[in-house]
Amino acid sequence: MPELPEVETICRGLRPKLEGQRLVRVIQRRQDLRFPLPEDFAARLEGRTVERIERRAKYMLFHLDDGWTLMGHLGMSGRMTVIDETPPPAGRHDHIELCTEGGATVRYNDARRFGFMDLIETGALAVHPMLRKLGPEPLSNAFNALTLGEALEGRRTPIKAALLDQKVVAGLGNIYVCEALFRAAISPRRSAHTIPGRRAERLAPEIRNVLEAAIAAGGSSLRDYVQVDGELGYFQHNWLVYGQEGEPCTFESCDGKIGRFMQSGRSTYYCGTHQR
Repeated sequence: MPELPEVETICRGLRPKLEGQRLVRVIQRRQDLRFPLPEDFAARLEGRTVERIERRAKYMLFHLDDGWTLMGHLGMSGRMTVIDETPPPAGRHDHIELCTEGGATVRYNDARRFGFMDLIETGALAVHPMLRKLGPEPLSNAFNALTLGEALEGRRTPIKAALLDQKVVAGLGNIYVCEALFRAAISPRRSAHTIPGRRAERLAPEIRNVLEAAIAAGGSSLRDYVQVDGELGYFQHNWLVYGQEGEPCTFESCDGKIGRFMQSGRSTYYCGTHQR
């Protein structure tokens, strides 16, 4: 599933093509994705101008000029592609297209249809069921060692599971939690209640660092992830631990090897020597 850096990369790629642009045509090829699309979805978008695009956790928010916001989530395999010329014939999984006055077409493709889109009154975003319980954005000033420690206080779950809880930190996923814990030398098995204090002071900046590095690199590329210009991301070449099972630990003076085990149905990569 695309994680925060991939969604941020997509938002940044879409801004030059959509912000300030009027949607002259919206093509809707089915009535549902993960959930049913809003009634009169295409008609309500046509003629509207996209004023700005924001990201909240893993959600894309397209703020429109009529006081409504188009919210999108990519699910497991959703992708947004910008086409500046005449679009090629739509494929089987090309479900929605946004055509702008400036001539660009933004095509949404989702083979598994785990993504969704919704239309929400902009003033009601904070109470939307998908957004109202989200924790702080890890790249914002609201996120630091103190706020992370407060969110983890008293939690007896493993720290990796706690970080994947969107109420603790918004937008983190499996890849970047593994990477951040490795960089902070914290075992993914360690109980979350032991993190506040000294360990949180190591972990919070590493969460920010790994996300910023991934965004700068264009987002990680799993099989189904493509940037809006069609190019695959390449941060996976900089993964220190994720997907590196059996490889030597890259931490200075560590003679351990990267291992893997399952947590909550997901692969966890770590170095048992380096991470405590």
